[in-house]
Amino acid sequence: MTTKTLEANEYSLKEIFCDSYSFEIPRYQRPYSWEVEQAVTLVDDLLQFLEEQPQEIQHANPYFLGSIVLIKPNGVLSQIVDGQQRITTLTIIFSVLRSLVSPEFKGALENTIFQKGDPILMTEDKPRLRTRSRDQAFFNQYIQQANQLDNLQAIQEELNDSQKNMHRNALAIKKRLEDESPETLKRLCQLLLVKCFLVVVKTLDVDSAYRIFSVMNDRGLDLSATDILKSLITSEITPTNDKQEIYTKKWEDIEEDLGRNAFNALFAHIRMIEMRTKSRSNLVADFKIHIKPNEQPEQFIDEQLTPYSDAFSDILSRSFSHPEHSQQINQSLKWLNNIDNNDWMPVAIYYIAKYRQDGKRLAEFLKQLECVASVQMINRIAVNHRLIRYKAILDAIDLGSEFDDSALQLANKDKSNARKQLDGDLYLSSRIRSMVLLRLDAELSDGTASYDLPKISVEHVMPQKIADQSKWHSWCPAHDVHQHWVHRLGNLVLLSRNKNSAASNYDFEKKKNAYFLQHGSSTPFILTNQVLSYETWTPDIIETRQQILLEKLCQVWKLND
Repeated sequence: MTTKTLEANEYSLKEIFCDSYSFEIPRYQRPYSWEVEQAVTLVDDLLQFLEEQPQEIQHANPYFLGSIVLIKPNGVLSQIVDGQQRITTLTIIFSVLRSLVSPEFKGALENTIFQKGDPILMTEDKPRLRTRSRDQAFFNQYIQQANQLDNLQAIQEELNDSQKNMHRNALAIKKRLEDESPETLKRLCQLLLVKCFLVVVKTLDVDSAYRIFSVMNDRGLDLSATDILKSLITSEITPTNDKQEIYTKKWEDIEEDLGRNAFNALFAHIRMIEMRTKSRSNLVADFKIHIKPNEQPEQFIDEQLTPYSDAFSDILSRSFSHPEHSQQINQSLKWLNNIDNNDWMPVAIYYIAKYRQDGKRLAEFLKQLECVASVQMINRIAVNHRLIRYKAILDAIDLGSEFDDSALQLANKDKSNARKQLDGDLYLSSRIRSMVLLRLDAELSDGTASYDLPKISVEHVMPQKIADQSKWHSWCPAHDVHQHWVHRLGNLVLLSRNKNSAASNYDFEKKKNAYFLQHGSSTPFILTNQVLSYETWTPDIIETRQQILLEKLCQVWKLND
């Protein structure tokens, strides 16, 4: 007989916010994230729908609120896999309505928020929804407990992001509803409890719930692979002496410090560090089958997740701290972050976590890693070949031979191919030209240049099209000579503005004064300022400049050895 793994049924809210369900937000769930716009939009939709219905709510059309996914193997305990945003917001709406309606209607609303205890059964009043542990005390005190909404306005305590959303949404919903008539509020309560429906999808375990969730569309926010991993890992920690709660908090603090998107990316990098290969399935499966952090969950959080997250944070912020080598390290991190892929990141994370205290070694390693990553970008190396190389570097780190004859060293073929790319029509290589010119410009300023500009573009000095009667034509009359030099490194500059096709064709003097200068003064770019000193711009000047700039780049990325 086939085991029944899921059940889906449509229920009214009075059949959901009742003794058959005790909702719990699992530890792996994200914080409550609905903001005022989403919460008030739901209330507005309900009020607009209410206006279109008969006066007697029993004759109203049903209002569909979407679906929720629960893990509910037996009994009433129901872990919310998908739908916590809606269930939490509905609880807030019930709380606001409870504070506004006439006394005779408060009991029904109280029943949606609290399950009444029974002295015979020796049960106590308990909330129907338990949010994340770090939010529950706040949610219970100000939302679930009666007569507390007024205290929200004057709250002084520091709130985390989910508590701020709860706070703002409750006040915004209260402001939206408090001017409605008693009759409208009564009908809204009736509509919510009797005519608003959810499809409840119940399943037995987290794996099947995640599979169901992955193919559903709803108004909530996606559950990520790291949410599932959080449950798998922290649930294996012995709950004695608050150990499970301590490690859950460690996990959540790391996620909050990095931000959710970066936290998810970190786990992809950890997978590469541990597996040394492309993904074989999906992130959850790779961790469960190959990395197995749930077998030693405390060790994973202490010895891998924590140091790797610290290293990842240093990389993203370029703010590594060391008494002697921080400037060199952060310069390398800055240029690594200009690479158009993140395949180098697991290597950098691993090395920073391993040699955080050895600033000299770390500075030299990151300098060489930047050379490898940059040359691979310039040579347009495909992702599979990049990953093979980074795996080899990780293996060399384990052997302590990363500075010897390893993948961290550029091969002669790497160097010759990169020189060919840099000495060719660089402008036509749109994926690399900005990175190359910014790196070059910083080197010309002895590495001190740093730009925080909203727009940086690459421009030709000698224009792409030359008018017959222009000064450009007198300097470069041969078409083949023009085509040979126009897109080369020696003819390119950086601008802190959008390109202007009309200005691109100005004569040289006008172009310098009206286009290359910034507000009548010199530009922030050394490359561009150098051009301003020339009176003419001929192919000979471009050729000389080409050789000087190319040699500088070869020194930067060690392409001459």
